[in-house]
Amino acid sequence: MTAQIVQLDALDAALINLLAEEPRIGVLECSRRLRVARGTVQARLDKLVARGVIRGFGPEIQPASIGYGVTAFVTLEISQRQGHDPVAVHLSRIPEVLEAHTITGSGDLMCRVVARSNADLQRVIDRIVAHGTVARASTIISLTEQIPFRVLPLVAAAAADAVADVD
Repeated sequence: MTAQIVQLDALDAALINLLAEEPRIGVLECSRRLRVARGTVQARLDKLVARGVIRGFGPEIQPASIGYGVTAFVTLEISQRQGHDPVAVHLSRIPEVLEAHTITGSGDLMCRVVARSNADLQRVIDRIVAHGTVARASTIISLTEQIPFRVLPLVAAAAADAVADVD
């Protein structure tokens, strides 16, 4: 899926940061803190959502806190006859598969999965490879998360790039 490229400015970046820091904050409070009109905040927010920059407002869940303390990355090699879509549909039905990406290199798909234990990880892998077009799976277990998933530094860099392009 190709994303639409959106130029972010300092106000967009400030709004995204504020929402990331305080997800339950209202539009009126955002406008007060950012010192812009409520309508401006609402228009920016609507634009960022419509263009796919902001994809959701739901809570971030830490899998380990709900009993899924093992994170692993699974590279799948698949039979190319049916393509990636049937495998992606299969993977989407497995709750422990948090994300999957088509990749280049020796594998075809890369998945981030979670499990309750190493033994439970075997059960998850068995479910993954149960699809008829999965030829092989290679698993790497994460020992420690050094940098959690993040996008705010990227937002700041994109906004700074937009300012530099104007100068």
